[in-house]
Amino acid sequence: MEERKSDDTPTTRREPSGDPGRHGDVVAPASSSTGRRGRSRLDREILALAVPALGALVAEPLFVLVDSAVVGHLGTAQLAGLSLASTLLVTLVGLCVFLAYATTAAVARRIGAGHVREALQSGIDGLWLALGLGVALAAALWTTAPWAVGAMGGAGAVAEHAVVYVRWSALGLPGMLLVLASTGVLRGMQDTRTPLWVAAGGASFNAVLNVVLVYGAGLGIAGSGIGTAVAQLTMGAVLVVVVVRGARRHGASLRPAAGGIWANARAGVPLFVRTLSLRLAILLTVFVATGLGEVTLAGYQVVTSVWGLAAFALDALAIAAQALVGHGLGADDVPRVRAVLRRTLQWGVAAGAAIGVVMAAGGWWFALLFTSDPDVRAAVAVGMAVCGVLMPMAGWVFVLDGVLIGAGDGRFLAWAGMLTLVVYAPAALAVRHWAPDGAAGLAWLWLAFAGVFMAARAVTTGLRARGTAWMVTGTA
Repeated sequence: MEERKSDDTPTTRREPSGDPGRHGDVVAPASSSTGRRGRSRLDREILALAVPALGALVAEPLFVLVDSAVVGHLGTAQLAGLSLASTLLVTLVGLCVFLAYATTAAVARRIGAGHVREALQSGIDGLWLALGLGVALAAALWTTAPWAVGAMGGAGAVAEHAVVYVRWSALGLPGMLLVLASTGVLRGMQDTRTPLWVAAGGASFNAVLNVVLVYGAGLGIAGSGIGTAVAQLTMGAVLVVVVVRGARRHGASLRPAAGGIWANARAGVPLFVRTLSLRLAILLTVFVATGLGEVTLAGYQVVTSVWGLAAFALDALAIAAQALVGHGLGADDVPRVRAVLRRTLQWGVAAGAAIGVVMAAGGWWFALLFTSDPDVRAAVAVGMAVCGVLMPMAGWVFVLDGVLIGAGDGRFLAWAGMLTLVVYAPAALAVRHWAPDGAAGLAWLWLAFAGVFMAARAVTTGLRARGTAWMVTGTA
Protein backbone atom coordinates (compact mmCIF):
# COMPACT_ATOMS: atom_id res chain seq x y z
CA MET A 1 0.00 0.00 0.00
CA GLU A 2 1.13 3.52 -0.67
CA GLU A 3 1.24 6.30 1.92
CA ARG A 4 0.16 9.57 0.36
CA LYS A 5 1.75 12.89 1.12
CA SER A 6 0.01 14.83 3.82
CA ASP A 7 -0.92 17.64 1.46
CA ASP A 8 -2.97 15.31 -0.73
CA THR A 9 -5.85 15.53 1.71
CA PRO A 10 -6.46 18.89 3.37
CA THR A 11 -7.06 18.81 7.09
CA THR A 12 -8.09 22.40 7.65
CA ARG A 13 -10.98 22.85 10.08
CA ARG A 14 -12.40 26.32 10.57
CA GLU A 15 -14.86 27.69 13.03
CA PRO A 16 -18.11 28.94 11.47
CA SER A 17 -17.62 32.40 10.04
CA GLY A 18 -20.74 32.84 7.97
CA ASP A 19 -18.58 34.39 5.24
CA PRO A 20 -18.46 32.03 2.27
CA GLY A 21 -16.11 34.26 0.35
CA ARG A 22 -13.43 34.52 3.05
CA HIS A 23 -11.26 31.68 1.78
CA GLY A 24 -9.92 31.74 -1.74
CA ASP A 25 -10.01 27.95 -2.16
CA VAL A 26 -13.72 27.66 -1.49
CA VAL A 27 -16.05 27.22 -4.43
CA ALA A 28 -18.79 29.84 -4.41
CA PRO A 29 -21.80 28.14 -2.83
CA ALA A 30 -25.34 28.34 -4.01
CA SER A 31 -27.42 31.17 -2.63
CA SER A 32 -28.48 30.75 0.97
CA SER A 33 -31.27 33.30 0.68
CA THR A 34 -34.14 32.66 3.05
CA GLY A 35 -36.70 34.50 0.91
CA ARG A 36 -39.42 32.81 -1.11
CA ARG A 37 -37.17 32.40 -4.13
CA GLY A 38 -34.39 30.97 -1.98
CA ARG A 39 -36.80 28.51 -0.34
CA SER A 40 -38.14 27.39 -3.71
CA ARG A 41 -34.63 26.78 -4.97
CA LEU A 42 -33.70 24.89 -1.82
CA ASP A 43 -36.89 22.84 -2.06
CA ARG A 44 -35.95 21.82 -5.59
CA GLU A 45 -32.47 20.78 -4.42
CA ILE A 46 -33.93 18.75 -1.55
CA LEU A 47 -36.44 16.97 -3.78
CA ALA A 48 -33.85 16.38 -6.53
CA LEU A 49 -31.82 14.40 -3.99
CA ALA A 50 -34.60 12.88 -1.88
CA VAL A 51 -36.88 11.46 -4.58
CA PRO A 52 -34.23 9.31 -6.35
CA ALA A 53 -32.83 8.32 -2.94
CA LEU A 54 -36.28 7.10 -1.93
CA GLY A 55 -36.47 5.01 -5.09
CA ALA A 56 -33.11 3.40 -4.35
CA LEU A 57 -34.08 2.71 -0.74
CA VAL A 58 -37.34 1.04 -1.78
CA ALA A 59 -35.59 -1.01 -4.47
CA GLU A 60 -33.24 -2.66 -1.97
CA PRO A 61 -35.95 -4.56 0.01
CA LEU A 62 -37.16 -6.01 -3.28
CA PHE A 63 -34.22 -8.43 -3.10
CA VAL A 64 -35.67 -10.12 -0.01
CA LEU A 65 -39.22 -9.84 -1.37
CA VAL A 66 -38.29 -11.53 -4.66
CA ASP A 67 -36.30 -14.22 -2.88
CA SER A 68 -39.25 -14.88 -0.59
CA ALA A 69 -41.70 -15.16 -3.48
CA VAL A 70 -39.47 -17.58 -5.39
CA VAL A 71 -38.33 -19.71 -2.45
CA GLY A 72 -41.82 -19.80 -0.93
CA HIS A 73 -42.96 -22.16 -3.69
CA LEU A 74 -40.22 -24.65 -2.78
CA GLY A 75 -41.76 -25.47 0.60
CA THR A 76 -42.37 -24.26 4.13
CA ALA A 77 -38.99 -25.39 5.47
CA GLN A 78 -37.18 -23.52 2.69
CA LEU A 79 -39.16 -20.32 3.32
CA ALA A 80 -38.54 -20.55 7.06
CA GLY A 81 -34.83 -21.09 6.40
CA LEU A 82 -34.80 -18.04 4.13
CA SER A 83 -36.43 -15.99 6.90
CA LEU A 84 -33.66 -16.88 9.35
CA ALA A 85 -30.90 -16.38 6.79
CA SER A 86 -32.17 -13.05 5.46
CA THR A 87 -32.58 -11.69 8.99
CA LEU A 88 -28.94 -12.50 9.69
CA LEU A 89 -27.71 -11.00 6.42
CA VAL A 90 -29.85 -7.85 6.59
CA THR A 91 -28.64 -7.21 10.15
CA LEU A 92 -25.01 -7.65 9.13
CA VAL A 93 -25.29 -5.33 6.11
CA GLY A 94 -27.29 -2.83 8.17
CA LEU A 95 -24.44 -2.57 10.66
CA CYS A 96 -22.13 -1.66 7.75
CA VAL A 97 -24.26 1.28 6.60
CA PHE A 98 -21.55 3.55 8.04
CA LEU A 99 -19.69 2.87 4.79
CA ALA A 100 -22.28 5.00 3.01
CA TYR A 101 -22.90 7.59 5.73
CA ALA A 102 -19.27 8.40 6.56
CA THR A 103 -18.33 8.58 2.88
CA THR A 104 -21.25 10.87 2.05
CA ALA A 105 -20.20 13.35 4.73
CA ALA A 106 -16.50 13.32 3.81
CA VAL A 107 -17.03 13.62 0.06
CA ALA A 108 -19.74 16.32 0.32
CA ARG A 109 -17.55 18.43 2.61
CA ARG A 110 -14.57 18.29 0.26
CA ILE A 111 -16.74 18.97 -2.79
CA GLY A 112 -18.17 22.01 -1.01
CA ALA A 113 -14.65 23.25 -0.31
CA GLY A 114 -13.75 22.88 -3.99
CA HIS A 115 -11.37 19.94 -3.46
CA VAL A 116 -12.88 17.52 -5.96
CA ARG A 117 -9.77 15.36 -6.34
CA GLU A 118 -9.42 14.95 -2.58
CA ALA A 119 -13.14 14.16 -2.34
CA LEU A 120 -12.83 11.34 -4.87
CA GLN A 121 -9.59 10.18 -3.23
CA SER A 122 -11.50 9.80 0.02
CA GLY A 123 -14.17 7.89 -1.88
CA ILE A 124 -11.61 5.51 -3.40
CA ASP A 125 -10.21 4.81 0.07
CA GLY A 126 -13.76 4.05 1.20
CA LEU A 127 -14.14 1.54 -1.64
CA TRP A 128 -10.98 -0.29 -0.60
CA LEU A 129 -12.24 -0.41 2.99
CA ALA A 130 -15.59 -1.80 1.80
CA LEU A 131 -13.90 -4.44 -0.36
CA GLY A 132 -11.60 -5.62 2.43
CA LEU A 133 -14.40 -5.69 4.99
CA GLY A 134 -16.73 -7.46 2.54
CA VAL A 135 -14.23 -10.22 1.80
CA ALA A 136 -13.49 -10.73 5.49
CA LEU A 137 -17.19 -10.87 6.44
CA ALA A 138 -17.98 -13.23 3.56
CA ALA A 139 -15.24 -15.65 4.68
CA ALA A 140 -16.30 -15.41 8.31
CA LEU A 141 -19.98 -15.96 7.52
CA TRP A 142 -19.28 -18.94 5.25
CA THR A 143 -17.28 -20.55 8.06
CA THR A 144 -19.64 -19.76 10.93
CA ALA A 145 -22.98 -20.13 9.11
CA PRO A 146 -24.09 -23.29 11.00
CA TRP A 147 -23.25 -21.73 14.36
CA ALA A 148 -24.95 -18.40 13.48
CA VAL A 149 -28.13 -20.10 12.29
CA GLY A 150 -28.18 -22.30 15.38
CA ALA A 151 -27.77 -19.26 17.63
CA MET A 152 -30.90 -17.80 16.03
CA GLY A 153 -32.89 -20.89 16.94
CA GLY A 154 -32.67 -22.76 13.64
CA ALA A 155 -32.90 -26.54 13.77
CA GLY A 156 -33.54 -29.52 11.52
CA ALA A 157 -34.45 -28.96 7.87
CA VAL A 158 -35.03 -25.23 8.46
CA ALA A 159 -31.46 -24.81 9.70
CA GLU A 160 -30.07 -26.80 6.76
CA HIS A 161 -31.79 -24.54 4.22
CA ALA A 162 -30.79 -21.43 6.14
CA VAL A 163 -27.12 -22.44 6.14
CA VAL A 164 -27.19 -23.11 2.40
CA TYR A 165 -28.70 -19.71 1.66
CA VAL A 166 -26.37 -17.88 4.05
CA ARG A 167 -23.26 -19.42 2.55
CA TRP A 168 -24.11 -18.79 -1.09
CA SER A 169 -25.49 -15.28 -0.58
CA ALA A 170 -22.51 -14.37 1.66
CA LEU A 171 -20.38 -14.43 -1.49
CA GLY A 172 -22.21 -11.25 -2.52
CA LEU A 173 -21.23 -9.32 0.62
CA PRO A 174 -18.20 -7.62 -1.01
CA GLY A 175 -20.54 -6.38 -3.74
CA MET A 176 -23.16 -5.18 -1.26
CA LEU A 177 -20.61 -3.26 0.81
CA LEU A 178 -19.13 -1.75 -2.36
CA VAL A 179 -22.65 -0.62 -3.23
CA LEU A 180 -22.87 1.14 0.15
CA ALA A 181 -19.50 2.88 -0.20
CA SER A 182 -20.05 3.85 -3.86
CA THR A 183 -23.50 5.16 -3.08
CA GLY A 184 -21.97 7.28 -0.31
CA VAL A 185 -19.50 8.79 -2.80
CA LEU A 186 -22.22 9.60 -5.31
CA ARG A 187 -24.54 11.04 -2.66
CA GLY A 188 -21.69 13.25 -1.49
CA MET A 189 -21.41 14.49 -5.07
CA GLN A 190 -25.19 15.12 -4.93
CA ASP A 191 -25.93 12.32 -7.38
CA THR A 192 -28.74 10.10 -6.11
CA ARG A 193 -30.02 9.14 -9.55
CA THR A 194 -27.21 6.77 -10.49
CA PRO A 195 -27.71 4.61 -7.35
CA LEU A 196 -31.45 4.57 -8.14
CA TRP A 197 -30.94 3.16 -11.64
CA VAL A 198 -28.40 0.63 -10.43
CA ALA A 199 -30.68 -0.48 -7.57
CA ALA A 200 -33.65 -0.85 -9.91
CA GLY A 201 -31.57 -2.76 -12.46
CA GLY A 202 -30.08 -4.96 -9.74
CA ALA A 203 -33.51 -5.83 -8.34
CA SER A 204 -34.75 -6.81 -11.83
CA PHE A 205 -31.59 -8.83 -12.54
CA ASN A 206 -31.97 -10.59 -9.21
CA ALA A 207 -35.55 -11.57 -10.02
CA VAL A 208 -34.54 -13.12 -13.34
CA LEU A 209 -31.56 -14.95 -11.85
CA ASN A 210 -33.65 -16.37 -9.01
CA VAL A 211 -36.25 -17.86 -11.33
CA VAL A 212 -33.63 -19.25 -13.73
CA LEU A 213 -31.37 -20.75 -11.07
CA VAL A 214 -34.02 -21.98 -8.62
CA TYR A 215 -36.41 -23.53 -11.16
CA GLY A 216 -34.60 -23.61 -14.51
CA ALA A 217 -31.34 -25.01 -13.17
CA GLY A 218 -33.04 -26.87 -10.32
CA LEU A 219 -30.67 -25.51 -7.66
CA GLY A 220 -33.38 -24.85 -5.10
CA ILE A 221 -32.64 -22.41 -2.29
CA ALA A 222 -28.95 -22.45 -3.21
CA GLY A 223 -29.93 -20.94 -6.57
CA SER A 224 -31.67 -18.08 -4.79
CA GLY A 225 -28.55 -17.36 -2.75
CA ILE A 226 -26.32 -17.54 -5.82
CA GLY A 227 -28.63 -15.27 -7.81
CA THR A 228 -28.67 -12.67 -5.04
CA ALA A 229 -24.88 -12.80 -4.72
CA VAL A 230 -24.33 -12.39 -8.46
CA ALA A 231 -26.77 -9.46 -8.62
CA GLN A 232 -25.07 -7.73 -5.68
CA LEU A 233 -21.58 -8.25 -7.11
CA THR A 234 -22.77 -6.85 -10.44
CA MET A 235 -24.31 -3.79 -8.80
CA GLY A 236 -21.11 -3.18 -6.86
CA ALA A 237 -19.00 -3.48 -10.00
CA VAL A 238 -21.18 -1.03 -11.96
CA LEU A 239 -21.07 1.61 -9.21
CA VAL A 240 -17.33 1.16 -8.70
CA VAL A 241 -16.79 1.79 -12.43
CA VAL A 242 -18.78 5.03 -12.16
CA VAL A 243 -16.71 6.23 -9.19
CA VAL A 244 -13.40 5.14 -10.73
CA ARG A 245 -14.13 7.02 -13.94
CA GLY A 246 -14.73 10.17 -11.93
CA ALA A 247 -11.56 9.60 -9.92
CA ARG A 248 -9.45 9.18 -13.06
CA ARG A 249 -10.97 12.28 -14.61
CA HIS A 250 -9.90 14.37 -11.64
CA GLY A 251 -6.50 12.77 -11.12
CA ALA A 252 -7.21 10.79 -7.96
CA SER A 253 -5.07 7.72 -7.26
CA LEU A 254 -6.76 4.33 -7.49
CA ARG A 255 -4.20 2.51 -5.37
CA PRO A 256 -4.99 1.62 -1.74
CA ALA A 257 -3.36 3.88 0.84
CA ALA A 258 -3.11 2.74 4.45
CA GLY A 259 -3.61 6.25 5.80
CA GLY A 260 -6.74 6.92 3.75
CA ILE A 261 -8.32 3.55 4.49
CA TRP A 262 -7.59 3.95 8.19
CA ALA A 263 -9.11 7.46 8.15
CA ASN A 264 -12.30 6.07 6.62
CA ALA A 265 -12.43 3.25 9.15
CA ARG A 266 -11.87 5.66 12.04
CA ALA A 267 -14.65 7.95 10.80
CA GLY A 268 -16.98 4.96 10.48
CA VAL A 269 -16.57 3.58 14.00
CA PRO A 270 -18.84 6.14 15.74
CA LEU A 271 -21.52 5.62 13.07
CA PHE A 272 -21.23 1.87 13.57
CA VAL A 273 -21.87 2.38 17.29
CA ARG A 274 -24.82 4.64 16.50
CA THR A 275 -26.31 2.02 14.16
CA LEU A 276 -25.65 -0.73 16.72
CA SER A 277 -27.68 1.20 19.31
CA LEU A 278 -30.63 1.35 16.89
CA ARG A 279 -30.40 -2.37 16.12
CA LEU A 280 -30.28 -3.21 19.81
CA ALA A 281 -33.38 -1.09 20.41
CA ILE A 282 -35.21 -2.97 17.65
CA LEU A 283 -34.12 -6.35 19.03
CA LEU A 284 -35.31 -5.30 22.48
CA THR A 285 -38.68 -4.31 21.01
CA VAL A 286 -39.04 -7.73 19.34
CA PHE A 287 -38.09 -9.40 22.64
CA VAL A 288 -40.86 -7.49 24.41
CA ALA A 289 -43.42 -8.27 21.70
CA THR A 290 -42.54 -11.96 21.90
CA GLY A 291 -43.03 -11.97 25.66
CA LEU A 292 -46.48 -10.37 25.43
CA GLY A 293 -48.00 -13.23 23.40
CA GLU A 294 -48.72 -14.29 19.86
CA VAL A 295 -51.42 -11.68 19.17
CA THR A 296 -49.10 -8.84 20.13
CA LEU A 297 -46.20 -10.38 18.21
CA ALA A 298 -48.30 -10.91 15.07
CA GLY A 299 -49.65 -7.37 15.28
CA TYR A 300 -46.18 -6.01 15.84
CA GLN A 301 -44.92 -7.69 12.66
CA VAL A 302 -47.59 -5.95 10.59
CA VAL A 303 -47.13 -2.52 12.17
CA THR A 304 -43.35 -2.65 12.03
CA SER A 305 -43.53 -3.52 8.32
CA VAL A 306 -45.54 -0.36 7.64
CA TRP A 307 -43.30 1.66 9.98
CA GLY A 308 -40.27 0.46 8.02
CA LEU A 309 -41.85 1.58 4.75
CA ALA A 310 -42.56 5.01 6.22
CA ALA A 311 -38.97 5.18 7.45
CA PHE A 312 -37.75 4.89 3.85
CA ALA A 313 -39.56 8.10 2.91
CA LEU A 314 -38.11 9.95 5.90
CA ASP A 315 -34.66 8.43 5.29
CA ALA A 316 -34.70 9.92 1.80
CA LEU A 317 -35.00 13.40 3.31
CA ALA A 318 -32.20 12.55 5.74
CA ILE A 319 -29.97 11.57 2.81
CA ALA A 320 -30.67 14.90 1.10
CA ALA A 321 -29.79 16.66 4.36
CA GLN A 322 -26.51 14.72 4.62
CA ALA A 323 -25.34 15.81 1.19
CA LEU A 324 -26.47 19.44 1.43
CA VAL A 325 -25.14 20.01 4.96
CA GLY A 326 -21.77 18.43 4.17
CA HIS A 327 -21.46 20.58 1.04
CA GLY A 328 -22.46 23.74 2.90
CA LEU A 329 -19.97 23.20 5.71
CA GLY A 330 -17.20 22.44 3.23
CA ALA A 331 -18.01 25.73 1.46
CA ASP A 332 -17.99 27.62 4.79
CA ASP A 333 -21.57 28.75 4.12
CA VAL A 334 -23.12 28.60 7.59
CA PRO A 335 -26.28 30.54 6.63
CA ARG A 336 -26.96 27.95 3.94
CA VAL A 337 -26.44 25.11 6.42
CA ARG A 338 -28.94 26.74 8.77
CA ALA A 339 -31.38 27.16 5.88
CA VAL A 340 -30.99 23.47 4.95
CA LEU A 341 -31.52 22.50 8.59
CA ARG A 342 -34.73 24.54 8.89
CA ARG A 343 -36.19 23.50 5.55
CA THR A 344 -35.43 19.79 5.81
CA LEU A 345 -36.91 19.76 9.31
CA GLN A 346 -40.07 21.37 7.94
CA TRP A 347 -40.19 18.76 5.21
CA GLY A 348 -39.54 15.96 7.69
CA VAL A 349 -42.28 16.98 10.11
CA ALA A 350 -44.75 17.62 7.28
CA ALA A 351 -43.97 14.27 5.62
CA GLY A 352 -44.25 12.57 9.00
CA ALA A 353 -47.64 14.19 9.60
CA ALA A 354 -48.94 13.15 6.17
CA ILE A 355 -47.74 9.58 6.60
CA GLY A 356 -49.13 9.58 10.13
CA VAL A 357 -52.61 10.49 8.95
CA VAL A 358 -52.57 7.61 6.47
CA MET A 359 -51.33 5.18 9.12
CA ALA A 360 -53.81 6.26 11.79
CA ALA A 361 -56.80 6.39 9.46
CA GLY A 362 -55.96 3.26 7.48
CA GLY A 363 -54.86 0.95 10.27
CA TRP A 364 -57.91 -1.28 10.12
CA TRP A 365 -57.72 -1.57 6.34
CA PHE A 366 -54.02 -2.41 6.47
CA ALA A 367 -54.85 -5.15 8.96
CA LEU A 368 -57.35 -6.73 6.54
CA LEU A 369 -54.52 -7.28 4.05
CA PHE A 370 -52.44 -9.27 6.51
CA THR A 371 -54.72 -11.29 8.78
CA SER A 372 -58.23 -12.63 9.28
CA ASP A 373 -57.84 -12.90 13.06
CA PRO A 374 -60.10 -10.24 14.66
CA ASP A 375 -57.84 -9.86 17.70
CA VAL A 376 -54.76 -9.27 15.56
CA ARG A 377 -56.74 -6.82 13.39
CA ALA A 378 -57.73 -4.83 16.44
CA ALA A 379 -54.14 -4.81 17.71
CA VAL A 380 -52.84 -3.63 14.34
CA ALA A 381 -55.43 -0.85 14.13
CA VAL A 382 -54.54 0.45 17.60
CA GLY A 383 -50.80 0.12 17.01
CA MET A 384 -51.04 1.98 13.70
CA ALA A 385 -53.01 4.77 15.37
CA VAL A 386 -50.29 5.22 18.00
CA CYS A 387 -47.59 5.28 15.32
CA GLY A 388 -49.58 7.72 13.22
CA VAL A 389 -49.81 10.22 16.04
CA LEU A 390 -46.07 10.00 16.73
CA MET A 391 -44.86 9.93 13.12
CA PRO A 392 -44.24 13.73 12.86
CA MET A 393 -41.71 13.39 15.68
CA ALA A 394 -40.08 10.53 13.79
CA GLY A 395 -39.75 12.83 10.79
CA TRP A 396 -37.97 15.37 12.99
CA VAL A 397 -35.61 12.70 14.34
CA PHE A 398 -34.73 11.18 10.96
CA VAL A 399 -33.86 14.54 9.44
CA LEU A 400 -31.76 15.66 12.42
CA ASP A 401 -29.91 12.37 12.23
CA GLY A 402 -29.11 13.10 8.59
CA VAL A 403 -28.02 16.66 9.32
CA LEU A 404 -25.56 15.58 12.01
CA ILE A 405 -24.24 12.69 9.92
CA GLY A 406 -23.67 15.12 7.06
CA ALA A 407 -21.77 17.36 9.45
CA GLY A 408 -19.50 14.47 10.43
CA ASP A 409 -20.78 14.57 14.01
CA GLY A 410 -20.55 10.79 14.40
CA ARG A 411 -18.99 10.80 17.85
CA PHE A 412 -21.92 12.70 19.31
CA LEU A 413 -24.41 10.41 17.54
CA ALA A 414 -22.66 7.36 19.01
CA TRP A 415 -22.91 8.65 22.58
CA ALA A 416 -26.47 9.89 22.01
CA GLY A 417 -27.47 6.52 20.56
CA MET A 418 -26.29 4.61 23.60
CA LEU A 419 -27.88 7.16 25.93
CA THR A 420 -31.26 6.86 24.24
CA LEU A 421 -30.99 3.07 24.40
CA VAL A 422 -30.42 3.31 28.16
CA VAL A 423 -33.48 5.58 28.45
CA TYR A 424 -35.62 3.24 26.34
CA ALA A 425 -34.69 -0.07 27.97
CA PRO A 426 -36.57 0.44 31.29
CA ALA A 427 -39.69 1.60 29.44
CA ALA A 428 -39.61 -1.42 27.14
CA LEU A 429 -39.03 -3.87 29.98
CA ALA A 430 -41.84 -2.28 31.96
CA VAL A 431 -44.18 -2.92 29.04
CA ARG A 432 -43.08 -6.56 28.91
CA HIS A 433 -43.71 -6.94 32.65
CA TRP A 434 -47.06 -5.16 33.01
CA ALA A 435 -48.77 -4.85 29.63
CA PRO A 436 -51.37 -7.43 28.55
CA ASP A 437 -51.42 -9.36 25.28
CA GLY A 438 -53.47 -7.97 22.40
CA ALA A 439 -54.32 -4.44 21.32
CA ALA A 440 -53.51 -2.80 24.66
CA GLY A 441 -50.11 -4.47 24.86
CA LEU A 442 -49.21 -3.45 21.30
CA ALA A 443 -50.31 0.13 21.99
CA TRP A 444 -48.06 0.32 25.06
CA LEU A 445 -45.17 -1.20 23.15
CA TRP A 446 -45.38 1.35 20.35
CA LEU A 447 -45.79 4.14 22.87
CA ALA A 448 -42.49 3.00 24.35
CA PHE A 449 -40.66 2.71 21.01
CA ALA A 450 -42.22 5.44 18.86
CA GLY A 451 -42.79 7.62 21.92
CA VAL A 452 -40.08 7.21 24.58
CA PHE A 453 -37.24 6.05 22.33
CA MET A 454 -37.92 8.49 19.51
CA ALA A 455 -38.52 11.33 21.99
CA ALA A 456 -35.15 10.67 23.60
CA ARG A 457 -33.54 10.83 20.16
CA ALA A 458 -35.47 14.01 19.35
CA VAL A 459 -34.28 15.71 22.53
CA THR A 460 -30.60 14.74 22.20
CA THR A 461 -30.26 15.57 18.50
CA GLY A 462 -32.48 18.66 18.81
CA LEU A 463 -30.35 20.16 21.57
CA ARG A 464 -27.22 19.43 19.56
CA ALA A 465 -28.62 21.08 16.43
CA ARG A 466 -29.53 24.26 18.38
CA GLY A 467 -25.84 24.89 19.11
CA THR A 468 -22.87 25.41 16.80
CA ALA A 469 -20.44 22.71 18.02
CA TRP A 470 -21.39 20.47 15.09
CA MET A 471 -20.95 23.21 12.49
CA VAL A 472 -17.21 22.93 11.98
CA THR A 473 -16.47 24.23 8.50
CA GLY A 474 -13.76 23.42 6.00
CA THR A 475 -12.41 19.97 5.17
CA ALA A 476 -11.74 17.21 7.65
